[in-house]
Amino acid sequence: MPKKTLTEAFDIKPKQNKISILSDYEVFPNKVLLDSLRNQIIQNIIDDKIPKDKILKDYINDEIDKTLEGYDLSNLARAHIYNLIENEINGYGPITELLEDGNITEIMVNGPNEIYIEINGKVVKDDSVSFINNDHILRTIQRMVQPLGRTIDASNPMVDSRLPDGSRINAIIPPLSLKGPVLTIRKFRKNMTSIDDYLRSGTLTPYMARFLEACVEANLNIIVSGGTGAGKTTLLNILSSFIPDDQRIITIEDAAELKLEQNHVISLETRPENYENQGEITIRDLVINSLRMRPDRIIVGEVRGKEAFDMLQAMNTGHDGSLTTMHANSPIDALNRLESMVLMAGLDIPVSAIREYIFNAIDLVVHIERLGDGRRKITSISEITEIKNGVLKLQEIFAFRQKGLTSNGEVDGEFILYNYIPKVYEKITSKGIKNLKDIFGK
Repeated sequence: MPKKTLTEAFDIKPKQNKISILSDYEVFPNKVLLDSLRNQIIQNIIDDKIPKDKILKDYINDEIDKTLEGYDLSNLARAHIYNLIENEINGYGPITELLEDGNITEIMVNGPNEIYIEINGKVVKDDSVSFINNDHILRTIQRMVQPLGRTIDASNPMVDSRLPDGSRINAIIPPLSLKGPVLTIRKFRKNMTSIDDYLRSGTLTPYMARFLEACVEANLNIIVSGGTGAGKTTLLNILSSFIPDDQRIITIEDAAELKLEQNHVISLETRPENYENQGEITIRDLVINSLRMRPDRIIVGEVRGKEAFDMLQAMNTGHDGSLTTMHANSPIDALNRLESMVLMAGLDIPVSAIREYIFNAIDLVVHIERLGDGRRKITSISEITEIKNGVLKLQEIFAFRQKGLTSNGEVDGEFILYNYIPKVYEKITSKGIKNLKDIFGK
């Protein structure tokens, strides 16, 4: 059956006069029409292979001329259509410009016309972009994951990957997703890469910043905990920046996101099983292997399973200064989850011994949250003080306490420094770090 023409497909009749049908494009009065034209051109380019003797720019312009013959378009509208098509070929289709927008931190594609973004901590629906259909979404996903050797199809319908800038990709397609391909992109935050950025945004106080820097320099073992989207990886990246440049650092992640600037960094990434259900390399495999690589520091992007035991073993056998993140709703929840993860390893170890392991291994739990107004705060910096009646006890050193909301909906609260000299202060000063006296010296 022959394809419908543009006019037949969208029931659009060309203008007979010289008034542009998109002359007011700047205010999008004809956005539906514009999207229809754009989709038709993209579909034509997808269906027809670009001739090898054609320059890309010329080919796109020819396609625009051929498809829009009889329509009087403004130069701005034509340029917009051209950019959309070029993004389809050289970028990531309709979401190319969303990926380039530094204010957007997450992109969620639930369907061709159902795209949500997180901006300033709030999730909103973005009606300015759309895909043609589910096949269009799937092609975009495949373009993203193939350069890293990942595949997604009916036999392998779920994939984790990353973009060259470190943004994390998760995609899931039918038969696991009932509504079609779903794509989620957690963008690498270029505007939040140093402790100064955190200070400017009010995520923590100068005292907290100096304390955390001293803890990393003193080789303390630190867990960063928080919920989904709280900013754990960003905080881990910032803490990692305090590691001295002369140390050998091994990073272990499912999808490499950490951007360390030190000279001696070895980055390891897991590998999923292939279509024959073979060849999987897990976080645990990489943690075990990293111990044979003479690391000064081991950084695990996220611990969430059996590898917790091997990480604790490393911390207890001379590999101080290790850092990791984990999902948890509070610092004490982080310790409880860590205990459960060790039990997952299936080792015949009593719970009391596991808690002793955790007590001897973990120095600090740094908890970060995304508050109701979208802003992120480090809400607790705690240390494990003792095991009392068989239970691990935490003592907060710093905290953020919410009081309520301001008239414009922002969270109102204050940071607290407890009147308490932490146990880790002695560890810090024993390493010759003396710049915390004004915080704890009294």
